[in-house]
Amino acid sequence: MSRILQQISSDMTKAMKSGDKTLLTTLRLAKSELNKAKLDKNDDFNDEDAVAVLQREVKRRNEAAEVYAGAGRNDLEEKEIAEAKILKSYLPEELPTEEIDKLIAEVIKEVDATTARDIGRVMQSIMPKLKGRADGKVVKSLVEKALAS
Repeated sequence: MSRILQQISSDMTKAMKSGDKTLLTTLRLAKSELNKAKLDKNDDFNDEDAVAVLQREVKRRNEAAEVYAGAGRNDLEEKEIAEAKILKSYLPEELPTEEIDKLIAEVIKEVDATTARDIGRVMQSIMPKLKGRADGKVVKSLVEKALAS
């Protein structure tokens, strides 16, 4: 079993005892999504898979928060942001921008990228190296910036 899934299960018990409904609801949803992914994967489920599932859930929460903000529903926006924050606590720490820039420079040299047309090749090569430690949108904007200069 994934270490992350075990931690979420343990934290669910603590949330039940403490009566933290937001935490408990968020962890239940996360555990449900992780268990679905585990069933799909047929026992080859590991922490990398769990990170991918949690990143997807964080992304969903952030997108929902944007929609609610645009609709003027600040109460629902805050709820989604709180849930995203809880889920992020189970993800590996994100790399600082400086380290991502260094890695981008290495990959640009590696794939011999020179123009904006090469963004796809750079992204395809760099994302597996980051393995969930950086948001794809941030990386893409840094790659675009690096290729533009």
